[in-house]
Amino acid sequence: MRTPDADLAAAASASSAGAPLGVLVVDDQALFREVARYLVGALPGWSVVAEAASGEEGVELAGRIRPALVLMDVHLPGIDGVEATRRIVAGDPSAAVLLMSSYGVEDLPPGAAACGAVGYVRKDELTPRTLRGAVAGHGQRELGDR
Repeated sequence: MRTPDADLAAAASASSAGAPLGVLVVDDQALFREVARYLVGALPGWSVVAEAASGEEGVELAGRIRPALVLMDVHLPGIDGVEATRRIVAGDPSAAVLLMSSYGVEDLPPGAAACGAVGYVRKDELTPRTLRGAVAGHGQRELGDR
């Protein structure tokens, strides 16, 4: 018997080869989560399968549903997005986490370049292209280029 979590996990990790590609949005601002949901939903075959308002909640959901992509805000209540990304990638080395912030890459916290994220994008530069690039394993900006 399939559980709701199993159905959610299947939807989240599906490839773009006909099945929906699931995205987890982790951001403490409800308005930004709504914008991200709209942007993701505009891509054929993509959908937001879960949302989290804290780093801890994001880590728990990512481990349970294994989304194809995690959009991770850097500045979160509790553990920040860098630590949450580190934990997600430690649990699933193939996880694609794209860090996001309103600030420039030069203002990222220490350790961001080594947390395992596939890249970084300013929130005002988040586009379908950056989303597709993150899933392909190439973020808009490489964190090592800080």
